Amino acid sequence: MLGEYRIEGRRAADISTSVERAIAAGLLAPGEPLPPIRELAVELDVNPNTVGAAYRMLRDRGVIETAGRRGSHVRRRPASTPRELIRVEAPEGVRDVSTGNPDPALLPPLGEAFAAATARAAERPMLYGAPAVDTELERMARAAFAEDGVPEGPIAVTSGALDGMERALAAHLRPGDEVAVEDPGWGSLLDLVAALGLRPVPVPVDDDGPLPEEADRALRRGARALIVTDRAQNPTGAALGEERARELRAVLADHPHVLLVEDDHGHGIVDVPLRPLAGSTDHWVVVRSVAKAYGPDLRLAVLTGDAVTVDRVRGRQRLGPGWVSRLLQDAVVHLWRGGAVDPVAVAASYGRRRNALVEALRERGVAAHGRSGMNVWLPVPDETAAVARLLHAGWAVAPGARFRLASPPGVRLTVSPLAMHEIGPVADALASATGPVPAGRHGRYD
Repeated sequence: MLGEYRIEGRRAADISTSVERAIAAGLLAPGEPLPPIRELAVELDVNPNTVGAAYRMLRDRGVIETAGRRGSHVRRRPASTPRELIRVEAPEGVRDVSTGNPDPALLPPLGEAFAAATARAAERPMLYGAPAVDTELERMARAAFAEDGVPEGPIAVTSGALDGMERALAAHLRPGDEVAVEDPGWGSLLDLVAALGLRPVPVPVDDDGPLPEEADRALRRGARALIVTDRAQNPTGAALGEERARELRAVLADHPHVLLVEDDHGHGIVDVPLRPLAGSTDHWVVVRSVAKAYGPDLRLAVLTGDAVTVDRVRGRQRLGPGWVSRLLQDAVVHLWRGGAVDPVAVAASYGRRRNALVEALRERGVAAHGRSGMNVWLPVPDETAAVARLLHAGWAVAPGARFRLASPPGVRLTVSPLAMHEIGPVADALASATGPVPAGRHGRYD
């Protein structure tokens, strides 16, 4: 089964180290099966529980995967390998619509905000022992959450949405726990789940978000957390509607001990109302990043949730970075207070391009999805072929493999770089490269 390589060791730690050493040296290939626990225990003359503990250590670190009766095998991709590497480099002359970046023309200038923050810091510098969250930022964030129907809770500030979600997951879960995630979903989040040693359970989505019956199935089989994108879901553009939110709240009410993590990905760039699920379970968080509306380099997100979860997030944060720069917090307050971004105008700009592209593709017999945000998702019969044909036609799109676990192939296109006169040409290229695909759920894979 393992060719010439022999796993060695008498203790669980030694056995797991032997396997990791072989993988690093290329002696165990991705996807290669490992011996059954009892078989290896006999070979090493150890208790089967020792081998089982070694395999659990390897699984929790994301080195191997287990599949019940089918046994254990080396992960095909290391848990630390970012999905961002699954991309297409746009050569000269090719339009790159793959990045997921906001339109720079819609981002506010930052000079005045940082000048004001610097001036304030000169008068009242941030010192050790001071509150981690700026008082005005906390007040404004709490008011915005309340306006959108999010239950009242303490506020934390993290270095972006992914940082906030990582801290929330780590506050309650341990390696080996299962997490219900959207499929297709945000590639960086899928990377994070694997890097934490958690096991993702795919939940299909349609234009209204996660399918309630599939979310319920994942939670009943033991998932300890559910992660939901409320609006502008990446990559499909899904957004929770009122009915879908009501159905998901009912599902969560039957699983009160599950951790609910909500990513309000579209805050500041969409005109679809927020339909929060927060409060449906004992432990929950809602995370809002400023990256899409104010610029990716503003590494700041505000987070609210139940008291226990937020207290654990803040406590662990104190032992690491301590706090997010108060200069950065002050700059964001200045931008918020001055109305530096007009969400209605930004949403309209993305909406015109996104809706025009979805409609142009529909007219060409191609089903595409993009209810909100800046991305459009196209199911395709052959992902590799579609990406290659589009490159040849002058367009670089994001391969769906970056975002998928078990859902069918697709490609993602970001409308931010597009001008309205380019909608027709890119639709022609997409239709030619992908061919007609039946409409349906993005993540249905039964």
